[in-house]
Amino acid sequence: MDKTEFTITNLKHKKGFALIITMSVLMVLIALTTVLLSYFEKVQHDARDTTAMIQADVYYSDIISTFDRFKNKKTLFSTLYLFPVSLRSPDGRFSMALRCQALSRGVNINWLGMEQKKDMREAFTFAQTVFDTLAQDYNIEDASRLLEMLVEEIGGKNKFVKKEYSRLRQKNGIISYKQFAQIVSRYQLEVDDSKVSHVPWHKYFTFSTDAKVIDAEYSSPELLSLLFDIDLQSVREWHSDPERSSLQAFVKDNGGNYAERKKIIAGKTFLAESECTVSYKSTKQQYKFRFEYIQGEAKHFEFYKKN
Repeated sequence: MDKTEFTITNLKHKKGFALIITMSVLMVLIALTTVLLSYFEKVQHDARDTTAMIQADVYYSDIISTFDRFKNKKTLFSTLYLFPVSLRSPDGRFSMALRCQALSRGVNINWLGMEQKKDMREAFTFAQTVFDTLAQDYNIEDASRLLEMLVEEIGGKNKFVKKEYSRLRQKNGIISYKQFAQIVSRYQLEVDDSKVSHVPWHKYFTFSTDAKVIDAEYSSPELLSLLFDIDLQSVREWHSDPERSSLQAFVKDNGGNYAERKKIIAGKTFLAESECTVSYKSTKQQYKFRFEYIQGEAKHFEFYKKN
């Protein structure tokens, strides 16, 4: 009897132990499955981005080829500046929007770091005027600190922005809005100044070391108002008039001094320097890329993930 009881008890222990092993295995399998599923989702995500990058490369090549075929670049880009191109297939599976702007439509942000260069004195002075005006209008908490960070990025040894792209490692200065935005974000966190995020920097500055002068014919009304010291509402009315007079005539008629700014503006010369952005849909997600088209040469391609 004793022997039989011992056998039954031992069997119960074995069943309990087996149950514990089974539960442990199930927990491991569940955990492993969770990891594999998350990894699979990541692979799918990466695959979507890879597909989108391939599409971007195809679109980029086709657009550049189209640009190259146009002999009259002034007609081409003057039209694109006014009328962005939007394409969409009837079934909605394909959509793409091309928008181009004059590369030098604003003040080169790098002029803020040109204080020591005698031949850039006028450019530096006006850039400083624009920065100070924005700092005052938008009540930036510590404008001197933000300016210090920008100047350090433009020409200093200690860079605030990590150089993620090879061309960033090869060139000094601020060469893209993305780079500029990273500096502004760092300032915002350091000073706890949310107001800086509301400043419309794009209306006043351009972010490329290739911009040598202001292409004033394509500048925003806000910048033109500062550039020639003319009432903003008057500039806006002229800017929106499809039959408007030349910029030089408008400035003269409104008491501005066009000749005084000749050193830092392009004048009537058309600058074949454009910045284009392409937005498109891929695998139900939105992506975009930008590039510069300067004197018939495409450069500075940048791909952005989902908006």
